Amino acid sequence: MAVPDISSTLADRAYERLKNEIIRGVQPPGTRLAVKQLSEAYDIGASPIREALARLVGEGLVLVFGQRGFRVPPIDRVDLWDVTNTRVLIESEALRQSIESGDDAWEAGVVATYHQLEKFENNPGQDFAEWEQRNRNFHEVLVSACPSRWLQRMREILHDQHRRYRFLSTHYAPSRDVATEHRALRDASLAGDVRTATDILRVHIERTAHTVERALERGGETPGEAAGG
Repeated sequence: MAVPDISSTLADRAYERLKNEIIRGVQPPGTRLAVKQLSEAYDIGASPIREALARLVGEGLVLVFGQRGFRVPPIDRVDLWDVTNTRVLIESEALRQSIESGDDAWEAGVVATYHQLEKFENNPGQDFAEWEQRNRNFHEVLVSACPSRWLQRMREILHDQHRRYRFLSTHYAPSRDVATEHRALRDASLAGDVRTATDILRVHIERTAHTVERALERGGETPGEAAGG
């Protein structure tokens, strides 16, 4: 029986916690990430912390400045739209391949995750963190039949970057009907209508970016209500 690699387990734990804190804004943009301080806060040794930081550098969620250490990347409008436009390209292709490759199990997964999301979106007292998880599950299942592991990997990285902007937004566009957007995306995907599904996905993601952009212009820097895709 193989003995678990304790250092890898600790690095994974540090990675997940720090990633979550960066995405949710607990570690604000521009914050210096000192190995010693993180080690003390997480009660994890310096080596696993460095490994976690290195992984996050590779995903663009942490910046490294030579001998000056690590920082949380700043946020700005240019980066928001760079992330948005690239996500549209990657996720649209992943959705196309997923629709074309999807089987009965994929369809069942889309129906099930949409149902869980719909139940929550119809609840006026929704909790943002729970909505975010259900929203993520739905979007992940939509592209889950895509056979390209590289598309899947790049899509995951870009989705996390987009989530970081959403969690930093405090303003929600009240005229936006996110539930209807999700329903249309589900229907087009299950119908095998690639063109309509990818068009809906593009607009869905871009609307989220516009909402976040308005929040940034107003100085929003803390987690708020759901912004969409």
